[in-house]
Amino acid sequence: MGDILATEADLLGMIKEYLKFGEFEETVQIFDKECKSKGKLVSKPRGNALRDSKTRVIQEDLLSSFDDGDHKVFFELWKENIPSEGKDLDAEIQGLEFYLHVHFTIFPLRSHPDRTEFEERISHFKQYLETRGAELSQNAEFLPYYALPFVPFPAVHPSFKDLFKDTWIQQLKGRLDKFLTMTLKPSKTPRLMTLYVSFSLQLQLQLAESDRRLSSCLRKFNKMQADYHNLIGITAELVDSLEATISGKMISPEYLQSVYARLFNNQMRQSSDFTRPGTVSTQYGRPKEVPILPSLDYEKLKKDLIEGSDRLKTLLLQALRWRLTRSLPGEQRETVLQAYIGNDLLGRYSTQQKTVLLLLRSPNEIVRQYMARLINAFASLVEGRIYLSHIPVLLKILMETLRKEEKDSLTWENVLVCLQKLSLRRSQQTIMIADDLIGWLTDELQDSDCLSDYTLVYYAALLMNLCLRTKGKKKCAENAKLVLKVLTDLLGHENHEIRPYVNGALYSILSIPSVRQEAKEMSVEEILHCYNKEKNQDFNRQIEFIIKQLNSEGPESDDEDEEDDNDEDLLETDLYREELLQPEHGELSGESLLTTEYLGIMTNMAKAKRRSTPLPQSNGDGPLQRPVTPSSHRDLTTGYFSPVTTVVISKLVVTSEDWRKGRRSQKHL
Repeated sequence: MGDILATEADLLGMIKEYLKFGEFEETVQIFDKECKSKGKLVSKPRGNALRDSKTRVIQEDLLSSFDDGDHKVFFELWKENIPSEGKDLDAEIQGLEFYLHVHFTIFPLRSHPDRTEFEERISHFKQYLETRGAELSQNAEFLPYYALPFVPFPAVHPSFKDLFKDTWIQQLKGRLDKFLTMTLKPSKTPRLMTLYVSFSLQLQLQLAESDRRLSSCLRKFNKMQADYHNLIGITAELVDSLEATISGKMISPEYLQSVYARLFNNQMRQSSDFTRPGTVSTQYGRPKEVPILPSLDYEKLKKDLIEGSDRLKTLLLQALRWRLTRSLPGEQRETVLQAYIGNDLLGRYSTQQKTVLLLLRSPNEIVRQYMARLINAFASLVEGRIYLSHIPVLLKILMETLRKEEKDSLTWENVLVCLQKLSLRRSQQTIMIADDLIGWLTDELQDSDCLSDYTLVYYAALLMNLCLRTKGKKKCAENAKLVLKVLTDLLGHENHEIRPYVNGALYSILSIPSVRQEAKEMSVEEILHCYNKEKNQDFNRQIEFIIKQLNSEGPESDDEDEEDDNDEDLLETDLYREELLQPEHGELSGESLLTTEYLGIMTNMAKAKRRSTPLPQSNGDGPLQRPVTPSSHRDLTTGYFSPVTTVVISKLVVTSEDWRKGRRSQKHL
């Protein structure tokens, strides 16, 4: 209530200030009288005295920082209080800012020379010269100072020795003081008008941006519509031509040439020989050579990841993940991944107590999150999963993090997704089963209504992958009643995206005779028949398979001698969502950070890509019987499950009708 009254008083004060500014004297008197009769408080306008006081403090702080050589405080105040339009457009302000950078760069060499501090400031000066100061290199007045970073002793150099004289410093300070007095001069404009102008300007900018985007979208739409009509017309003609060939009529090369011209009218490179099959496809869209990213100094990288500040660690983890996920698929991405693996980025072969992997135990939550995101990126690639599976301590740390981290946080979700992807590999399944991850997942899934859709899908998919193993089935048999209850309850969950995984887990564990017996005592068949009445025919067929498995009499199968599945890369398209870390002004990040501070020599090592054997197809009606991950089913163009195609999973196929009600999660790597 107090905040509301204070806000009202402040608003009434702004109204009164504006009326005085407009010289509405009688209105001001009536306004005061009416406010007093209604018991309304009117705050005193924050007049020039307050604003003068504030600007004086800012000006004194800037001048004090100038005298003390404190460049960090100075440029922070400079950034906050000097209008950006002037700094970017006014040549006089740009010149003053340039000389201020020179002053702060050489300050450590003035009274008590400090080479270490000087070297640090030289690096900042270089960065300034390459960014904001770059355009001044065309001005002869400033050109000599671009050599300053390469002069070891500027105090005795003929071009720079005058910079160390008191007269130069006093002249620069006087110029700065005069500029601040003019720039920080308080405005007499009332606050109400300032707010209105600010709001109007912001609204105009938003409208202009909306108009620009609308125009762009209309151009794209019109082009797409024209291409669509053109394509429909050509398709109709080609169908007619196909019918004509069936009746024995020949299609001339000239006709094909005309169709080709209409299809690729702006992209034809040369005339095609349509009497020779295959010439069109070879001429259109030849692949371009993909550049290999620069090599990095991985020893320095690992050292800074372990010993650097939390801010540096997080920036490096982000940059390394971006290098992997933003690289082009194919040779470029394979080279990046093989460089990470070949240089043992995560410390698989390290004999040191501290490795990069242990950043998952960092007390800093952002460091833990970005470490989890990098590991998740590794786990999204086949060769990355192979590398991770050979790090003995990895699963222990991941499962420890999963149980300790705050549920549904980005760190927790990335660890969960990473575990689910690693569960595609048998060696990792074995460790997870031995650590009783099945029991933990079962307990978590008992209260499925409290779980987000995203968590529920990955829980179910992870549980199914573990249940497909003989060891996993036997682990489920130890508490068959609870596992069966959880799975049958999940069949009725409103999130139909989990059904393929629940069906796969049920079908698998019912191969155990003791589980089948428990299911019969629990009347699981009657429960399944209740779900068998839905309109989804594919789901109904899967339920029939499960009922058939429930009533079978055969012994359980042993899968312990089977090989790892030849799975594919699972790199999602929205790996860059929800980036909490944003670089500060002038701060290096991403690829620029890696190539500026960590360039190496010949650390990229190409390796032939392991060919993945296509998984065999079968009759296409039963539950999943091979490990899968949810991202492998997603239509990465639209973000939803494909409404047309079917998903082929090893021995069995699940049609996409099961996925049509799936909801896409917005939280990925």
